[in-house]
Amino acid sequence: MPLSLLLAIILVIAVVGYVLGRQRALASAGGDSRGLHSLPVYYGSNVLLSVIVPAFGFLILALILIPVYIDSHVSSMITEADVREGSSLGLVMAEVRRVAEGLDNAVQIGAMTEEMASGARADFTDMTARLKDAGQVITGDVTVNILQAAQEYRASSKMLHTAMVVLAIVIALAGLAFGYTRTDKDFRARNVVEKVILALLIAAASVAILTTVGIILSLIFNTVEFFRIYPATEFFFGLTWSPSFSGRGGLSELGFVPLLWGTLYISFIALAVAVPIGLFAAVYLSEYATPRVRAIAKPALEVLAGIPTIVYGLFALLTVGPLLVSVFGRDGLGWMGGASSVMTAGLVMGIMLIPFVSSLSDDIINSVPQAMRDGSLGLGATKSETVKQVILPAALPGIVGAVLLAASRAIGETMIVVMGAGAAARLSMNPFEAMTTVTAKIVSQLTGDSDFSSPEALVAFALGMSLFVITLGMNILALHIVQKYREQYD
Repeated sequence: MPLSLLLAIILVIAVVGYVLGRQRALASAGGDSRGLHSLPVYYGSNVLLSVIVPAFGFLILALILIPVYIDSHVSSMITEADVREGSSLGLVMAEVRRVAEGLDNAVQIGAMTEEMASGARADFTDMTARLKDAGQVITGDVTVNILQAAQEYRASSKMLHTAMVVLAIVIALAGLAFGYTRTDKDFRARNVVEKVILALLIAAASVAILTTVGIILSLIFNTVEFFRIYPATEFFFGLTWSPSFSGRGGLSELGFVPLLWGTLYISFIALAVAVPIGLFAAVYLSEYATPRVRAIAKPALEVLAGIPTIVYGLFALLTVGPLLVSVFGRDGLGWMGGASSVMTAGLVMGIMLIPFVSSLSDDIINSVPQAMRDGSLGLGATKSETVKQVILPAALPGIVGAVLLAASRAIGETMIVVMGAGAAARLSMNPFEAMTTVTAKIVSQLTGDSDFSSPEALVAFALGMSLFVITLGMNILALHIVQKYREQYD
């Protein structure tokens, strides 16, 4: 049964429970709602929540635990011979899942297993070809063990999925019966419903916290594992980034400094573009623009914030890069060798950050009390003098916080860097040379051919942890400054 159909069945049971609970409450009070402790809607909602909360809670746990159990159970069937050279257990399990998806039914599985058990290498190739013809992406020959593991994977998945469906419906019906039987005119339905809603709100708020904790723990564990096999001093103070995926070991130089330099250099150029333009736009929109102009210009400016970063990357690759080459390249000043450069990525990233800076700065400037403007104008100051000497100094803490938040956004950008700055990790002051950033290398290291337990792959987590600490510090500083500003003018 599809998951969507199961959810629909549970919702139907919940709606039926709502109607029955409401009717039972009114019947117990003789049809007069004034005899009820709570409004009729609370009695119906109590039965509805009695169905939805336990059923959905069980489904969430089942959808998390069932794949973990199946992978653990099936992986025990994989032998060392099935883990081919250059591969890993995770890749073999991915192959098992693809094979399981390509097999139509248990009869075909059994027939193919018998063929392969008695066949030669040509039979393996034939079975692999048949699976590929079925539309499956198979990276190697399908062995007997992999086929048997796929059979067990399909059987376990089907059995546990059926059990999940049955138990979910049983739990929903049990919740309906429980909520319905305790419905009575004296039942404090409103108190129960409000407590359940409060618990759900707390659980929803906890998701963000638990997600953050999970991200941090995953980064910490893998970062610690990386530093067990690669010296921390060479990582943090190394001036060369040269990973090797040859598998021979000992050839990689994984210095963090060139990546950090490229990240900060591109972010600096982006902020040099975004901060002045964004701040001037904010001052104009908040202090000089008429309501009609503001109503048109502000939404038009903020349209930039809704453009996907991949589009900005294409803009950098196809438009800004060639334009800079025509001016600073061999036919111009001769400073630029190719379209990919720090300047290309920095300019486009700065354009992307303009609405971010202008929107925050506009809100901050507008929150400066009108009395300060009136006092300055009343003392004879001009409009420009009021802006320069009263409004901007008063809004400065908030503007600084907005700039720091924009800097955090720039440091974490990936697509613009990948398409506009190049992939070279180098220490250079020339903004017309290709460089790369921490985020770009995180992507490249995790999509390489190295084994996941190698330093070339684990370094991505060390890079991520370093970047996390940097951006977290900047965000905390920005929020602290903004909070002080808001406390001053609330």
